[in-house]
Amino acid sequence: REFKGIHFAMEFLTKNTKALLQDSQGRLKKHDGTYVTARGKNVVVIGGGDTGADCIGTSLRHGCKSIINFELLDKPPADRAEDTPWPEWPRMLRTDYAHEEAIARFGGDPRTYCILTKEFLGDEEGNVCGIKTVLVRWEKVLGGRPKLVELPGTEKIVPADLVLLSMGFLGPEESILSQLKLETDERSNIAAPYGEYKTSVEGVFAAGDCRRGQSLVVWAINEGRGAAAQIDKYLRASMAAHI
Repeated sequence: REFKGIHFAMEFLTKNTKALLQDSQGRLKKHDGTYVTARGKNVVVIGGGDTGADCIGTSLRHGCKSIINFELLDKPPADRAEDTPWPEWPRMLRTDYAHEEAIARFGGDPRTYCILTKEFLGDEEGNVCGIKTVLVRWEKVLGGRPKLVELPGTEKIVPADLVLLSMGFLGPEESILSQLKLETDERSNIAAPYGEYKTSVEGVFAAGDCRRGQSLVVWAINEGRGAAAQIDKYLRASMAAHI
């Protein structure tokens, strides 16, 4: 992670967007010039979703030498998966604009599924130059979460001059859960009813991704406002009790 050329996706995308902002006259605004370029580089995007797709699209527009997208999970089915029946959000393969552009540019889908990053490799000057990977499979566990199993003999080194980290949300920080002794649900998120946001610990509230799991920012805004209202109600009741 300490090698030069490894960046968080939002750092890469935000700086590139700022470099393209225009003033009212249509002229590019001044910026610090520190945006990251993918031009002529072997780019690896670790993680999918909308953010990962934007990293792919931006790298293509820069003129990258190659683009690969690592997905830890298995490839979704072409149609709605049985484990996500209506009205749940369907788990199925989606090809976004960036994937289509990569297919048109390089002749194939940039996504590689069931692949785990084991180690970043660097050169003598401290630049990232490759990624040590291994293929994995997901084994079902009765009554529990699927288990990740590495496949022996599938280790491989993938060339990389630029690595963009776009990993999804895996759950609340374990240190917070253990320190506050908060109860969690079956998905390892903080247990707190929607609309109330009260956790198992008196005076502690939870909202957003840590409570509902990875979701959209509009849900985080909604729950943040709802939690603020409940906290205000709680504090007013506490103050009233001491008067």
